[in-house]
Amino acid sequence: MASQESCERLDGEDRDLLPDHYATVAEDVLDFCGSSGGRVWVDLGSGAGGLGLALLERIPDGVMALLDPDAVALRRALDGARQRGLASRAVAVVCPAEQMPLPSESVDVVVSRGSFYFWRDRAQGLREVWRVLRPGGRAMIGGGLGTGYPAWARTEFIRRQRESQRSKGDEAMRKFREARSPETFRRLAAEAGLPRYEVVGEGGMDPDDPQSGVGIWLQFGKENASHGK
Repeated sequence: MASQESCERLDGEDRDLLPDHYATVAEDVLDFCGSSGGRVWVDLGSGAGGLGLALLERIPDGVMALLDPDAVALRRALDGARQRGLASRAVAVVCPAEQMPLPSESVDVVVSRGSFYFWRDRAQGLREVWRVLRPGGRAMIGGGLGTGYPAWARTEFIRRQRESQRSKGDEAMRKFREARSPETFRRLAAEAGLPRYEVVGEGGMDPDDPQSGVGIWLQFGKENASHGK
């Protein structure tokens, strides 16, 4: 894959090759969640492991559990981990977000990019995230390209995404927008009973909006016992 610097210089036909957005999202996750050593991380709805492996490269003392209901995608994720020399710190678990086979309060960080919209019961999935978080743990759930993603690539990515949704009809576009609205995120967080949270970004699809690449994220943490829960 071309480097981010080279991709930024591409034009014409070569702009089909967009920069890796997992790298820029990983930097945003680390800004929110931190990267101290010895942490247990979960990439929930990891698919082929794009975000989880990008994070694992940046947390040398951490371990990453890649969770997804698609076993084929997880095999690709483990292949990717081996190719990048990360296999000893990556595990894959086939499961839905709503039923994580993990002990309560066993995970330091839960991240999920792009899968939240497809969970069958998103409020229940958020309850599961809260359950597995340790006191002091944090979660970042949603989707976006990362605040550091190149402007030209963000514009092109969102243009393609919008065209794809429009090709499916007005109802598909409406549902797409609704799923990514701040109001929907707040409603689901309330349904899940999260005691505190923040919705970051607006989930917009205007390719000329400089904030559109941020996407939309639900960020929350579980306080340490000494500060209450």
